[in-house]
Amino acid sequence: MKKFSTSFNSIALAMGFMAASTAFAAPATPVLPGAVKPVTVVLVHGAWADGSSWSKVIPLLQSRGVNVVAVQLDLTTLKEDAAIVGRVVSALSGKVVLVGHSYGGAVITQAGADAKVAGLVYVAAFAPGSGESIADMTKPFPAPPWQAGLVPDSKGYLALNQPTYLATFAPDLPRAEGMVFAATQRPIFNHALADKVDVAAWKTKPSRWVLSGADAMVPPPFQQAQAARINAHVTSIAGASHAVMLSHPGEVSAVIYAAVRDAGTL
Repeated sequence: MKKFSTSFNSIALAMGFMAASTAFAAPATPVLPGAVKPVTVVLVHGAWADGSSWSKVIPLLQSRGVNVVAVQLDLTTLKEDAAIVGRVVSALSGKVVLVGHSYGGAVITQAGADAKVAGLVYVAAFAPGSGESIADMTKPFPAPPWQAGLVPDSKGYLALNQPTYLATFAPDLPRAEGMVFAATQRPIFNHALADKVDVAAWKTKPSRWVLSGADAMVPPPFQQAQAARINAHVTSIAGASHAVMLSHPGEVSAVIYAAVRDAGTL
């Protein structure tokens, strides 16, 4: 573990993922297929998660007539992960709203310059500036307690052990559910968080922020400071863990839907 401690001391507050409940009611009047202009929400997971971390948000958005795609990142480098998102965006017609959780926030910051992207939603995330990495942002802070739960493999990828995942990543999920997500997590390459953003999309695109109020992975004050810096509209969810999209899918879906309205596509 000493081998990786230096890099992760400098990327102190990174990642996280998920959370469950709070119903997001569908509109009283059903949305007809032709009633919604072309718009697609592209959901981008973070480290130690995958596309299934959006499994509770997706049906809620679909019930409102919104097209949704959840990507699967390789979690190797920021540029490669942004390219994965870019390929999805290029294949779509109409406007796009990018949604990024945790490390996925850096990915949408890098990928969001595409002309099709009409808005950004950061969910318990990181929003680096131009020429900045997550490592740069977190370097001034001490190593977080969850770092002790990192498990490296022989190729330099890092996972979270199950106790750490349950205690700090998704403590507000039922234990059985948290264990499923811990088992399906995707490890991240240990240098990925040191990759710098070329041009930060939030400088030119409207942004919203879901602030997880009891986040043990990316502390709420750190999230608040980021949101203020990018002039994002903030929605705070009290008691929510880093896995906020799984524990509070209704509130998260409402913020994403508002971003779709902001884009002028409804």
